[in-house]
Formats: sequence, structure tokens, C-alpha cells
Amino acid sequence: MPVKANCGVAILVLRAKTPAVTDRTVAGNNQCWISNTPKKMSAIYDKAKLFFDACDSGKGWQVCKEYCHPDATFSAQGPALASVNTLEGYTNWMKDFFTPVPDGRYELKFFAEDQERQCVAGYGVYYGTHTGPGGPVEPTGKTLSADYAYVMQFEEGRIRHMTKIWNDAFGLRQLGWA
Repeated sequence: MPVKANCGVAILVLRAKTPAVTDRTVAGNNQCWISNTPKKMSAIYDKAKLFFDACDSGKGWQVCKEYCHPDATFSAQGPALASVNTLEGYTNWMKDFFTPVPDGRYELKFFAEDQERQCVAGYGVYYGTHTGPGGPVEPTGKTLSADYAYVMQFEEGRIRHMTKIWNDAFGLRQLGWA
């Protein structure tokens, strides 16, 4: 029986074959309970969430750098971001995206941490309409609704590398850019 909560995403799982065994993940006050054992999220979880919001709200490197190593790297598999290889470059790319898509916004769907590997992953849907200047074509009035994920690798409490997983061709076609 799935139950929506917020620890990124929390799910109550009842094992059908062994009804006496239950695993549960419930959120509250930045804590998760897995198999009834409290587990506090770490400082990197909180930093990643602040970074995610700053980046995807178009704040640029001036705000995002607080959460990152100065030489943090970036990767994505797609032509739209092929030349961007630093996190500074990507956060400024996102900031610039708000010129042609001034109503850009995201809906966070999932956020989780792997403490052992010092990684945090976030999944969201990005929305916006091409109404402003600065895109590859004149404003199209078309809207974007694109799924994407970030995987942030931490080192010494700051983001060292981030990978964006995104179907850029699909998203750019929605805006009328491809």
C-alpha cells in the first residue's frame, strides 16, 4: 500500500508473501525510518536540496557556489549541454535559461541520499513557456514539461561533480527549438 510522504519520496511497503514482515519509510522533520529505525539525513542532503533549489530557480553560480567546490565538474549526455563541463558553467546556463523562459519552475518529485557513496540524487519535472527573447528562435509561446534528474557527488561536504540526466532533444522540441 503506497503512502505519499516527504523524505525525498517515502513508501510504505507491505510484503504480500510474508505479511508479518513490514518495511516502512516515513518522513518527518528531515528524518526517515526504515524498518522502524530512525535515520537522520546528513548535512550533504540539506546542502544538495539548497543547491537544487538555487540552481533550478536560476540563481546562478553566485548563489550556487556556496554548496560546491570551486572547480566542481559537470556532465550531461546531450547536445544542448555538450560544451558545459563545469558546475559553474551549468548553473549560469540555467540562470540564462530564464531569459527566454522567464516563468521556468520545477516540481521536485524525489530526493534521496546515499551516505556510503556521498551522493545525493534529485528528480523533478521542469516547466516553462518560451515567451522571452534570447532563445535560438523568436519566442514560440510553446511550453516545456521535462523530466530530469541530478546526481550530486560530494567530497568534504561540498559538491565535487554533478551529472544531469535529461532528454534534451525532447525538451527542446517542446519549446519549438529543435
